[in-house]
Amino acid sequence: QFHRWLGDARAEKIIDATAMALCTADTTGQPHSRIVLLKQFDERGFVWYTYQESDKARQLEQNPRASLLFYWQRLERQVRIEGTVTRLDPSEADEYFYSRPEGSRFSAAASIQSSPLASRDELEKTVASLHEQYPDGNVPRPAVWGGYRLKPNRFEFWQGRADRLHDRFIYTELNGEWQTQRLSP
Repeated sequence: QFHRWLGDARAEKIIDATAMALCTADTTGQPHSRIVLLKQFDERGFVWYTYQESDKARQLEQNPRASLLFYWQRLERQVRIEGTVTRLDPSEADEYFYSRPEGSRFSAAASIQSSPLASRDELEKTVASLHEQYPDGNVPRPAVWGGYRLKPNRFEFWQGRADRLHDRFIYTELNGEWQTQRLSP
């Protein structure tokens, strides 16, 4: 179902169709949400990449359960996904990192995500310095930049309707089998 709906969003040329809200919780239970981009999904789960010492990474180390939310307004569709998150192997992070555009690689190498920054100028100087060190564009992947995979155990698909009599279905994994149930809107 997700594969079909993401395909529909892409066919509609929805800007950032792979944008998803990633929701984590800190040790006090305080939820935190931010938008990240889905980079891959298959039967193993949903993959994104980030700095592995960021706030979200620290939260996932403390509590590896998270949720994802996709919302495609033009299609009146929403997908909620819940599950457990694991880090990807560094070889998978390397493969993705070196497939990225050069500017994205330099930005990832220069930014210590979620850390205080004195000024934009400081960040741009770091990028310029990296360009001087790696004029061929082959800046190495920072060891703390990598990927995560959420293995889902619950999906909710919501299809909006003009009369507000929406369609909602949940898929819940139980002992390796997926159960489906319609929910009242």
